[in-house]
Amino acid sequence: MARSTTSSPLRDRADDGLLTLIGDVPDLVTNLVKAELAAVKKYVGQLVKHGGWTAIFAIAALFFLFWTIPAFLAFLIILLALWMPLWASALIVLGIGVVMIAMCGLWAYVRHVRAIMKLESPGAAAKADAAIVKEFADEF
Repeated sequence: MARSTTSSPLRDRADDGLLTLIGDVPDLVTNLVKAELAAVKKYVGQLVKHGGWTAIFAIAALFFLFWTIPAFLAFLIILLALWMPLWASALIVLGIGVVMIAMCGLWAYVRHVRAIMKLESPGAAAKADAAIVKEFADEF
């Protein structure tokens, strides 16, 4: 009787002998280790991707915070000062800058930081796998 080298989790193993089951353990462990390594690679890739985008949007927010184009801001202040007091026009321009900072930060949080927080940690997946194996082992 020829035995396959890869075990299918859907195969009925009720009639398999003890030696057959023990012989399948190395393949199962190898497949588990490969799957866990693939999960770690995927996790790190997603972390780098979303972390990179978050850094880009944080830099954009800092640009608007510290390096807002002075000539444009001065123009807006002078333009608004034609209709209102100078202090009020300066306050409005400051408010526009704060809104731009908040929009960049919110975009980074909603699109990328939340995606990072939703990623499943490979450590948590390994814990879940270990709990399943322990639960299965406790039945015997």
